[in-house]
Amino acid sequence: MAKPLRKDAQRNRDLLVAAARRLFAEKGLDVPLEEVARSAGVSIGTLYNRFPDRAELVGAVFADRVEATRLLAEEALARPRAWDGLVHFLEGVCALQAADRGYNDLAAGRGPRSPATERALADGYALMRRIVERARESGDLRPDLVLEDMVFVVWGHARTVEATAGIAPELWRRHLALLLDAFRAPAAHPLPVPPLTPEQARAALSSRCTP
Repeated sequence: MAKPLRKDAQRNRDLLVAAARRLFAEKGLDVPLEEVARSAGVSIGTLYNRFPDRAELVGAVFADRVEATRLLAEEALARPRAWDGLVHFLEGVCALQAADRGYNDLAAGRGPRSPATERALADGYALMRRIVERARESGDLRPDLVLEDMVFVVWGHARTVEATAGIAPELWRRHLALLLDAFRAPAAHPLPVPPLTPEQARAALSSRCTP
């Protein structure tokens, strides 16, 4: 069991997390750590004492967002109609991305991930797989759509948010509505190539993560 931090150490940690949350939300995950320390009013040495690397800081900042995503998935699975659950989940995740540039980066596979973040995301993917399977089994979702196809929903949404946040911040809702219409079973036409395998999807996501 980890020892509790001294009051001054806990205060510095809280200041660093709050500063990083503000800066990541505004500028994305590539903000220099020196800027985070300066905004928190502490030295860069203090930052590294509390967070040995960027991945640990990112994990601390976005633990609540990752948990919110897990809760969205559980809410989606509790919806009586599977399609409504799928829509609820995608709208919720996309709203989280649109509200926070840093989380948008993390969701799109950019930026470092700590082991704790990786485990939390893996649990979330398991729930997402069930959301997709349930909607497919109900007959509402086109039968050839798999979880790995959702990777491109997140990536496409990330780029939409980046390009339009300062121009039309709600435009992502139109983008998502168009995608959802394409996901409906009545809209299905044969697809030209197979989806990524789970292994290929993991490799694609890993290629976007920076150390």
